[in-house]
Amino acid sequence: MEKTWRLIDSGNCSASFNMALDEAIASCVRKGFSPPTLRLYGWDKPSLSLGHFQKTSEINISYCETNKIPIVRRPTGGRAILHDKELTYSFSVRTDKGLFSKGLFDSYEKISKAFILAFENTGIQAVSKEKREKGRILAKSPVCFNSSSFGEIMIQNKKIVGSAQKRWVNGLLQQGCIPFLYNEDLLRNIFGEERTSPASNYMTGLKELLPDINEDDFKENISESFKETFGVSLVLSHPSLEESLLAEELELQKYHPIAYSYQQGTQVLQKQPDQ
Repeated sequence: MEKTWRLIDSGNCSASFNMALDEAIASCVRKGFSPPTLRLYGWDKPSLSLGHFQKTSEINISYCETNKIPIVRRPTGGRAILHDKELTYSFSVRTDKGLFSKGLFDSYEKISKAFILAFENTGIQAVSKEKREKGRILAKSPVCFNSSSFGEIMIQNKKIVGSAQKRWVNGLLQQGCIPFLYNEDLLRNIFGEERTSPASNYMTGLKELLPDINEDDFKENISESFKETFGVSLVLSHPSLEESLLAEELELQKYHPIAYSYQQGTQVLQKQPDQ
């Protein structure tokens, strides 16, 4: 495996572009055109991402439309995440050989170790959940942070990182978000009170724990932790021309714009037809 990886800090971007660029980077990494890549980014407005197979009937689409909250479907699985004041990451790497070739749970555990070290260097004690949940335990709520499973990171028994992974034969894409703050009212309006207990019962934000945390310093801690955990160097970079062009194509054709229709009684997301 390469000893030099990329770090891309994209800043705040639209929901559709964030998903398109993550997929474009993962595609180029899998093909061997790009090295393993850690991308850090944010969102230009409060946005909702759904897991790849999640039903839209689990969210209040009308509320999102009225309040101009973009909805995007992630290439990874899991459940819905309201993205707002947070740091989001994606990690793309090949899996046909080397460090991440040993399967889903092994790769989750390795990536979690890097983030736990980053939290430790920030002054926060975090742990990785060791129990594997399944079935009804994971299906109770449409909200990602409302339950935790193997490899996810907890602070004071509350979830602090929501992650999901997409695997191919020759590579993986892991996406995750780390809230600085969360909006209880928005969560309740999007998912409904009957589906969400108070967010403070199951999640926390970094600025609740460290009100004066510097976001740039935290990014640097993540970068240094990846270097130490995996024994690599991280070079600050930008997406390649091929990745940028593919992201533009994916945003137009797959992630943007979004319209809504009904199929067999279940609301699904689909691309609007060309005008």
